[in-house]
Amino acid sequence: MSNEPRVFLRQPRAEDRDEFLAAVRRSRRLHHPWLLPPATVERYDAFQPSRASFFVWLRETGDLAGVVNLSEIVRGAFQSAYLSYYAFVPHAGRGLLSEGLRLFLRYAFRDLRLHRVEANIQPGNRASIALVARLGFRKEGYSPRYLKIGGRWRDHERWAVLREDWAAPSGDSSKLARRSAASS
Repeated sequence: MSNEPRVFLRQPRAEDRDEFLAAVRRSRRLHHPWLLPPATVERYDAFQPSRASFFVWLRETGDLAGVVNLSEIVRGAFQSAYLSYYAFVPHAGRGLLSEGLRLFLRYAFRDLRLHRVEANIQPGNRASIALVARLGFRKEGYSPRYLKIGGRWRDHERWAVLREDWAAPSGDSSKLARRSAASS
């Protein structure tokens, strides 16, 4: 069996819009009440991905399997960012997002040189909590009424992983940066 990941990461493009919006429609039940991804042409077009936003694609079929983002990247003495991610139906629950996040964290720690990545997760989202725990994140705290999602302020658990505590899989993360630059 190959050690090659089943997925690859690529920054969002304008031509990905229709596939993304179809995936969001298919995944409404999966995402509710945890998140509200852009679900209209206008919201997708207004979505301004940073250099740290990637779609997770299946190598075998080219299907869009998920999304990974870093936001609020703070440099200086902090070197930290917030992680967000979500899978799409029918690819959720197959370990594909986990593979995508491993690639993405390698990029965050090696290429972006971050020291800390934080994920804030609603306490009832057991699948997401299990995912970050498998990736080496530690629960650091609880934030009442942290984010407004679907018109309601929602509590979140704060999970984080530090660069020195994260066991990076083998491989060259610079491939991601080169592939992303080449495809832009």
